[in-house]
Amino acid sequence: MKGAVLLEDVEKRYGGPHETAAVAGVSLDVAPGELVAIVGASGCGKSTLLRVLAGFEQHTGGRVEVAGRPVRGPGPDRGVVFQDYGLFPWLSVAENVRFGLRRRGLPRAEVRERAAAMVETVGLTRFADRFPGELSGGMQQRVAIARVLANDPAVLLMDEPFGALDALTRTQMQHELRRLHVETGTTVLFVTHSIEEAVYLAHRVVVMTGGASHGVPGSVRAVVPVDLVGERDVNAADFNAIEREIAALVHAPA
Repeated sequence: MKGAVLLEDVEKRYGGPHETAAVAGVSLDVAPGELVAIVGASGCGKSTLLRVLAGFEQHTGGRVEVAGRPVRGPGPDRGVVFQDYGLFPWLSVAENVRFGLRRRGLPRAEVRERAAAMVETVGLTRFADRFPGELSGGMQQRVAIARVLANDPAVLLMDEPFGALDALTRTQMQHELRRLHVETGTTVLFVTHSIEEAVYLAHRVVVMTGGASHGVPGSVRAVVPVDLVGERDVNAADFNAIEREIAALVHAPA
């Protein structure tokens, strides 16, 4: 099914004279259209899992599937957004968004139409002819997200995408991602160090533990459902209760 993600007993080892397992025994089933956040201390394997799912690194054990197909390398069914926007500074906003579509060899008219629609979706139509250096950090991240979503990926993988933004812009981008997720229905896996951000965005929060600094492979400690109805208020009692639950899991001994 489009957008479904399956991790089953996944292991990732790095070789060399002191071979180590970055993650081991990781299992997770993500439904199509679900937004799942992954949190945990530095070095617990959050980004490693995302790179394995993206196909940038090959897992050394277990099963990794997207839409029922094994992941053996990068593919257009998975879009990746990093903290570093990765935009081409010599291309305009519109040209950056068109880039992937052109590489796929789509007809010119379709490329222009799909790119224009996605630029409008992220609210940057007035800035379509601007270059990245003329935009704020939040606007550049919108371009990065638009460039990925223009390719209609089944899964969007986001690794600390708002980590370099100031607090106000970060909050605005969280609202923007929630809106885009409702509009597109894309399956999202979102890595973050912010528990508040995870609870605000996600249907479920995966809490990882362990990692190289603890001398054991990273693994899933718990998966916490975020059962909040309607608009999420970071000051509400039910929101804070879930946040405290996750914080206790993150900070518990490995």
